[in-house]
Amino acid sequence: MADTLPTTAGTLVARLGITLDDITAQRTTGSMPVAGNTQPRGLLHGGASAALAETLGSYAANAHARTLGKVAVGVELNATHHRSVRTGSVHGVATALHLGASLASYEVVVRDDAGRLICTARLTCMVIDDRS
Repeated sequence: MADTLPTTAGTLVARLGITLDDITAQRTTGSMPVAGNTQPRGLLHGGASAALAETLGSYAANAHARTLGKVAVGVELNATHHRSVRTGSVHGVATALHLGASLASYEVVVRDDAGRLICTARLTCMVIDDRS
């Protein structure tokens, strides 16, 4: 699948240091370093956690959309931040909640290196014709 992925060079995904591990429509995983993605108090920035969640869910949704000859774009994201983290990496898992002809929804769970819950998010993507 890696050869079908668009390049992340010059994108937010690259700037945040997000790496993708497994990408399927049902489940997508990836990680991001805390270093370089903190707010002024030295804690992982909530926006960085949200960006990780949206990235993982979007890649998963696009894996689903490709089976329909379409693409997926995010239309709604919400995130709850449960605890802070200052060092190491965070690891996310996007799990499909609904894979339809026009919408795909995911729950994304982000944990620290010790497995502690950092953030939970829900992403909904619209499945549309490719306009590029």
